[in-house]
Amino acid sequence: MDLKRAIIDLMPGPLVRTFAAPYISGKGIASGVTKADELHAKLGISSTVDLLAEEVFSREDVEATVQVYLRMVEALKDRPFASISLKPTSLGINESEEYCQANLRRIVSAAAVHGMHITLDMEDRHFTDVTLRMFKAIRDEFDNFGIVLQSRLFRTAEDIKNLHAKRCKVRICIGIYKEPADVALQEKPDMKDRLFELVQLLLEHGHYPEIATHDEPLVRRCMAYLDQQGVAKDAYEFQMLLGVPRTELQQEIVKRGQIVRLYVPFAEDWKYAVHYLKRRLAANPAMALMVMKNMFGS
Repeated sequence: MDLKRAIIDLMPGPLVRTFAAPYISGKGIASGVTKADELHAKLGISSTVDLLAEEVFSREDVEATVQVYLRMVEALKDRPFASISLKPTSLGINESEEYCQANLRRIVSAAAVHGMHITLDMEDRHFTDVTLRMFKAIRDEFDNFGIVLQSRLFRTAEDIKNLHAKRCKVRICIGIYKEPADVALQEKPDMKDRLFELVQLLLEHGHYPEIATHDEPLVRRCMAYLDQQGVAKDAYEFQMLLGVPRTELQQEIVKRGQIVRLYVPFAEDWKYAVHYLKRRLAANPAMALMVMKNMFGS
């Protein structure tokens, strides 16, 4: 573990909350729904709402998590600007692939009734193969199911080529999991260049890229390419995290008639929120400075 991560791991929960609370909508489903409504009404921004819960092991806790997601579907079903994200480690993958896939199918099928989109998040490299297998199996049955791929991994171009015959919504991001040099790029500029290349590859294979980055030069590079190629504005979107100060850029994109979607997490148990925030701080220590600027208006 590097020194930066060691220091962040030692930070007490209340301090993490002070610096990073803007990145979470609050506690309970209602907080996520309220934030999604607010973003759409005030800024014309869409949302993907998520329950913060990772490394869930007991069947009792997994079932409780499934029930939260089913309630989320009901709470968001009349909001076409909202989708839902979820993770395998919160839905039973630690027990078995079959069990997790069954739980995923329950949520995706419930959402399909309302035409609501579900995104399956990608976790670290140990889960890549199983996550893709589950995605493809459920995608065979339902059209409202998308996946996340990470530009830092060497394998991602091949994963796109082998993704699915159907058109898929794919959130393409750098990824926040630190991976070894034998499987992943190590330098952020290389990861950003690869993300740009993978956006092109997704379009070539008929998929819908969800371009997830806060890097303004990269966003503008993608925008210029999409304009140059004449790609329809409803054939892709840009995604960012709640709380990251990119309002001007987001509004510029919205005014162009393109979709901006923010990741809007909420917590039922604050320990999961603290874990999420520490990971974000580790991935981007400048986040603390961003939040302080927001807090004090400097």
